[in-house]
Amino acid sequence: MSFFTAMQLLGGVGIFLYAIKLISESLQMLAGERLRNIIGMFTKTPVLGVFLGTAVTMVIQSSSATTVMTVSFVDAGLMTLTQAIGVIMGANIGTTVTGQILAFRVKDLAYLFIMIGVLLIFSCSSRKRLKHLGEGLLGFGLLFIGMQTMESSMAFLRDRQDIFLAFSDNPLLGLAAGTLLTLLVQSSSATVGLTIALGTQGLLPLEAAVPIIFGDNIGTTITAVLAALGTGRAARQACTAHVLFNVIGVCIWMPLMPLWIGFIEASSSSIGHQIANAHTMFNICNTILFLPFVKPFAALIRKLIPDAERIDRRDAVYLDPHLIQRTPVVAVSAVRHECRHMGEMVLDLLHHTEKVFFEQKDEEKETVKQMEDRLDNLESSIRSYAADIMQAGIDGRDAEILEACVVSAGDLERIGDKGKRLIDFYEYRKKRGDDFSPAAMAEVRSLFLETRRAVGLAVSAFGPEEFTAQDRERLDGLAEHVRSLENTLRANHASRLSEGHCSPEAGLVFIDVLGAIEQIAYRSRKIAAHMAGKSVEA
Repeated sequence: MSFFTAMQLLGGVGIFLYAIKLISESLQMLAGERLRNIIGMFTKTPVLGVFLGTAVTMVIQSSSATTVMTVSFVDAGLMTLTQAIGVIMGANIGTTVTGQILAFRVKDLAYLFIMIGVLLIFSCSSRKRLKHLGEGLLGFGLLFIGMQTMESSMAFLRDRQDIFLAFSDNPLLGLAAGTLLTLLVQSSSATVGLTIALGTQGLLPLEAAVPIIFGDNIGTTITAVLAALGTGRAARQACTAHVLFNVIGVCIWMPLMPLWIGFIEASSSSIGHQIANAHTMFNICNTILFLPFVKPFAALIRKLIPDAERIDRRDAVYLDPHLIQRTPVVAVSAVRHECRHMGEMVLDLLHHTEKVFFEQKDEEKETVKQMEDRLDNLESSIRSYAADIMQAGIDGRDAEILEACVVSAGDLERIGDKGKRLIDFYEYRKKRGDDFSPAAMAEVRSLFLETRRAVGLAVSAFGPEEFTAQDRERLDGLAEHVRSLENTLRANHASRLSEGHCSPEAGLVFIDVLGAIEQIAYRSRKIAAHMAGKSVEA
């Protein structure tokens, strides 16, 4: 092989890999909210998990991205190991679509895809969906250009068919070649594409191609292994499930290769389609074989890697950096989940605040202060994570949702501040020994409880259920009720003050307490408005 030929081959592989990346990113941008909705279907059965994994991988054209997402979701607690196994099986099936597309040999249309894609990119830069469509078409065009370049660079091998016949005589050699090649390029689609290119050039018989395809399925697990580095034990369990699923599948089907090859030969007369079919059928049959045993398989994984002790994580639980690297659109969904988690922390903080302020349970004070500090840290983490997502590249509705979540996280943090402020007022009252009258305390508690209801409604705006117009109307009505009730309580307080039922100093604290509680309701209303893409008057 000459230096020029080697450069041509490597260049072809580079174009091919870049094309896959371009297609994946553009399709993720086009899918947007729909992709998040698909990911959000936390499946109850392994069968539904298979369909979910297949659908997502077909949409984003990357089993690596789906696997990394799955590992991240398991690590964050969004998915159980059993659910993840089903999704991983589906991802293996979904990734075979690329090979099927390549087998159709529409390379004559490659330049048409590129031409239309470039026109859309430059002429529709302000219309994001058309621009992303253009990037996807450009990626498809480059996919076939990369294939052509690889085929041309390997023409010199036509006189050295003995090299590839060795794979036929020794299937383990082909298995090792497919595994190593996929480990190097970290793309099963690239290995399948190269194998199809060799097959269509007449260099690689089906008997030699099938072991390479088997090896490709083992090599592709390296991405999940890398994703699991530095993660929790749950993520390592999901990664192990991916590796064992493919390795055990290869061990089962390798001895049956003579029967398998006869079945594949009958599926098509074209070597390209036969190789693509071998990839597809292996993953489908392997999934069908494993599907009835998902729960025992999950139990085996847990024996190999025991579950970690469940700890109460109060800091960020969904902000996995791997999501930004692989699927920025889904990272937006992670921010939304984190905001919901933050909202639940706020509700918990208000619960402890009530215990201190109204029931004099001083032992809860330190809990409130610690939770307020955690809310500060969480808001900072969300803001930083969102900035990384924006740099990775999102726009349109996804960018709007991300901005709404960041602003809402700030409002949640301020609600936490107000809860801590109520503790400060409590300590001031206790220090002075000049408390509110029983009537005043009853009024404040009624206002506080109504306000906490408003916070609960606001937190529901982060999903998973849709926050409807009726939900927002309920929250608006509740916030207005709190404001009206605050005015009434101020008037009642003025009457008590004039009648001498409370001291002026306690009266000033009473007014500050009412203002802090009303601000909590106002922030709740703002959160719902941000998530609905509306504005709210002060």
